[in-house]
Amino acid sequence: MHFKLILVFVDDDKTDLVLETARQCGAKGATVINNARGEGMKQSKTFFGLTLEAQRDVVLMLVEEHISRYILEKIAIVADFDNKPGTGIAIQIDVEDAIGVMHQVEVLKQELEDAI
Repeated sequence: MHFKLILVFVDDDKTDLVLETARQCGAKGATVINNARGEGMKQSKTFFGLTLEAQRDVVLMLVEEHISRYILEKIAIVADFDNKPGTGIAIQIDVEDAIGVMHQVEVLKQELEDAI
């Protein structure tokens, strides 16, 4: 079984929406890293040295490669990434190997067999 790692950089008020959407699309779990900070084309505004940008979360999901693009596209839609600049980004990376996911592999195998 081959996996992709989906990384989502999103405003913290949309994290739960991203997680719920990913689960509905087939993701089995996620890791959320809170309070990340990023900067896009425009520099962050500051006030006496304090950044005025909203905090972001980083969501990491290890998903089966056949559903990764579908999940990525659905996340982009619900989080409004393509319509509002600065709302976040999502990317996927090939995973060469993964340890500790055998319980997910069994569930995914059953789901794939049922779909076929």
